[in-house]
Amino acid sequence: MRIEEQFTDVLQNMEFAIVRVYRSHRDMSDHSVRIVLEAILEDYAAERVPREPRDMHLTDLERMLKEEVKKMCEWRLGRAVVDGAGEGPKPISMEDMALCLKRIIKSIDRWNRLGGRRGYLDFVSQYVV
Repeated sequence: MRIEEQFTDVLQNMEFAIVRVYRSHRDMSDHSVRIVLEAILEDYAAERVPREPRDMHLTDLERMLKEEVKKMCEWRLGRAVVDGAGEGPKPISMEDMALCLKRIIKSIDRWNRLGGRRGYLDFVSQYVV
């Protein structure tokens, strides 16, 4: 089964967080989203070893985006509560979370190539209410 089919809800949760930040910061680019998702992957990779994660030198906007997306990731991992979301869904594994993050990165690359600087953000925004 493809990752999009198996974890549709997880991907939608993360994309909701991304689009929510984008709608209030229209200057955000696909590149910033990609950097943030890579930083979250780095955090989780460092957690597994354990070691300190590499400093990804994020901008203020990227740090804010990371906080929002990671909050959603932590909720889906069963390690955090999201305001207004009630009891969380069945937690997924760290490995599955990494696959979801990588799948969104793949989507960013595709839509950025097709639509330019905000190709992914403009595409995904159409589907997030």
